[in-house]
Amino acid sequence: MAKSAKQIYQIKVTLKYTKPPIWRRLLVSSDTTLADLHDIIQIAMGWTDSHLHHFEIEGRYYSVPNPYTDFSLETANARRFKLDKVVRGEGFKFEYVYDFGDNWEHTVLIEKILPFDPTQKLPVCVKGKRACPPEDVGGVWGYEEFLEAIANPEHPNHDMYTEWIEGGVFDAEAFDMEGVNHRLADLR
Repeated sequence: MAKSAKQIYQIKVTLKYTKPPIWRRLLVSSDTTLADLHDIIQIAMGWTDSHLHHFEIEGRYYSVPNPYTDFSLETANARRFKLDKVVRGEGFKFEYVYDFGDNWEHTVLIEKILPFDPTQKLPVCVKGKRACPPEDVGGVWGYEEFLEAIANPEHPNHDMYTEWIEGGVFDAEAFDMEGVNHRLADLR
């Protein structure tokens, strides 16, 4: 287990199975709950929190209770578990899954454990690469087709996808760290 004194965790969240990879590097307090980490990841990645999610840590599932859903898996209340109670140290990894239909799987890696600095504004995104896929695009495989279609005006789904995405334009390489940090500031 991690020490009980407050620390800063540098974590890297990577959307699995994407090439090139889509990822974010974040600094969060060690006393961040898993429920709050879900909110942080949603903002950092660019998701809209429109779907169910869970963390899987050492074979145990954590999520926010939902009275409208009956899961077959036993799930712990993510509001009751802080990172410092589930993280085993630097190099520790666990999974975060968002949208059980599209099944966006993320690896959460604890890259570094740093001394707590009361002047450091947390949470904060310190780096990232590439745009988050649009919601409801059909998972990683749907996203690949989406990228092919919007890049090729001759693709049979080109018009459908360009009408579907806001503004008709999508830049897969874009990442707005300043915008992410502006939204993360609302969580402080």
